[in-house]
Amino acid sequence: MRMILLTAIIALTGCATAIGTSYGPADNKGFGYQDSKIESDRFRVAFSGDGATPPDLVEDYALLRAAELTIANNHDWFRVVSRNVSREERGGVGLGAGVGSGSYGRRGGVNVGVGGNFGKVGARQFFTARLEILCGSGEMPSDDEVYDARAVVSSIRERTSSFEG
Repeated sequence: MRMILLTAIIALTGCATAIGTSYGPADNKGFGYQDSKIESDRFRVAFSGDGATPPDLVEDYALLRAAELTIANNHDWFRVVSRNVSREERGGVGLGAGVGSGSYGRRGGVNVGVGGNFGKVGARQFFTARLEILCGSGEMPSDDEVYDARAVVSSIRERTSSFEG
């Protein structure tokens, strides 16, 4: 029992080390943004956060990178052609308990077993937002999935400035 308690404490302490992923290119652990050009006006963008980066911030950072790519390629707006936010659970300790009885030698006995799974303690959620975007210039189409690149940069930078330190 002591070993289970000690393992759970160590797992929970590990959670305290996650600080949230800052906006920037992916680091050696893969946290941050990555992008690739598909065509002259089409890109794939992904942002992966560590276990302390909430999914809405991960998606904001993917949109921010999409807006930056749009501007850097002399376009005004972008359309999100596809969007996916995935979640992966990592780490933690699985906890369970069981009770049983048995018989030994010539004596007979009744066997009874009870078990249970309490799930994982200390596991963290890691989110990745993936976008495929199509960039455009001039008059912006009126569509829910079309974004003004400069407005996105301004809005997300203002909203996330407290996370940037």
